[in-house]
Amino acid sequence: MANEVCFRTLHIENPWSLEAYESVGGYSSLKRIAAGELCFDTIIDELKLSALRGRGGAGFPTGLKWSFMPRSMPGQKYVVCNSDEGEPGTFKDRDILRYNPHQLIEGMIIAGYVMNATVGYNYMRGEFYEPFDRMESAIAEAKARNYLGDNILGAGFDFELHNHLGAGAYICGEETALIESIEGKKGQPRFKPPFPANYGVFGRPTNVNNTESYASVPAILQNGGQWFLDLGKPNNGGTKIFSVSGHVNKPGNFEINLGTSFRDLLELSGGVLGGNKLKAVIPGGSSSPILPAETMMDLTMDYDAIGKAGSMLGSGAVMILDESTCIVELAAITAHFYYEESCGQCSPCREGTGWMSRVIHRILKGEGRSEDIDNLERVASNIMGRTICALGDAAALPVKGFLKHFRHEFEYMIEHKRSQVKG
Repeated sequence: MANEVCFRTLHIENPWSLEAYESVGGYSSLKRIAAGELCFDTIIDELKLSALRGRGGAGFPTGLKWSFMPRSMPGQKYVVCNSDEGEPGTFKDRDILRYNPHQLIEGMIIAGYVMNATVGYNYMRGEFYEPFDRMESAIAEAKARNYLGDNILGAGFDFELHNHLGAGAYICGEETALIESIEGKKGQPRFKPPFPANYGVFGRPTNVNNTESYASVPAILQNGGQWFLDLGKPNNGGTKIFSVSGHVNKPGNFEINLGTSFRDLLELSGGVLGGNKLKAVIPGGSSSPILPAETMMDLTMDYDAIGKAGSMLGSGAVMILDESTCIVELAAITAHFYYEESCGQCSPCREGTGWMSRVIHRILKGEGRSEDIDNLERVASNIMGRTICALGDAAALPVKGFLKHFRHEFEYMIEHKRSQVKG
């Protein structure tokens, strides 16, 4: 099984301990670096070969992103882990933090070596009390074994890692807002360019990756980039953890090979709750457009297949929706979330998210107008691509997806003043 080779410690007693991690080869890649067996060019090449793509949502090639860092530039550079995990439906990263913290730590140390950075920050969602404690303990263990700190394993390079707890703001999952928060400022996105690789934490070059992305690196280096690529499919290397929730019999985290069919993932999670009929799936967290069941059942779980179908793999949060789901009600909940979480910096997002939320709630209350549907389409289109960060798109895309595939439910509710599903 894939979860025995990438995140193996999940099935060992006290998997969060240093002893458990070392028992399955943990820190062996770091030891090879210290012994001079792995140089930064080799590591970058292996990551590029592996086709590891960012596991936080964007899916950008990790090896390519690491190569952007100007490692020869004098002065401080930073490695930052985005463990904010605020996307509704996503709960995979907190389990890595809770049950396998040392694999993340080793991945971040390796990133520090590759980028010639001596300081790292692991930015965690404000509600992550238990994961924060686990990470603090794991960092202490790693320091005691000289995996962290000065002159790591006598190899002449240093790396310090600090856990930083946020305040539960969704916007701080955006990398530049996260950087602003680390600096003690209000969490608001920055204009790009300049990108973090040139101007990040405290104005210094910074690399930001997701928890699962960093945690994948030690296994890739231990087994080889080709091994990881072969677990998945071209341009979609390795395994990925999917957080399955909603109307399903066995909700939870499932690590599967990229390219595995959705049918297989649904079977792993016990099938649709109560044997009901599958209606639709949100495949990548609340910001990814919904896909109807007939489309989803023919797809494989990878970035390219889901993208070609008109949605996004995103964070891997798979929400299963059965025939009892009222799409208008779901749209109202989703729109309200993005209205509440907008930082208000950009007027299209600040005003547009509130407008969409109010109109959809008005339709839900039976007070909809015939022109509302076209107006929702128009406003969503006017938000997209017109904001500093991607939150505007994250608010608009679900609305466009709901209207594209389930327009008839909105039309029915406007005409009959009640849900087509719930009567």
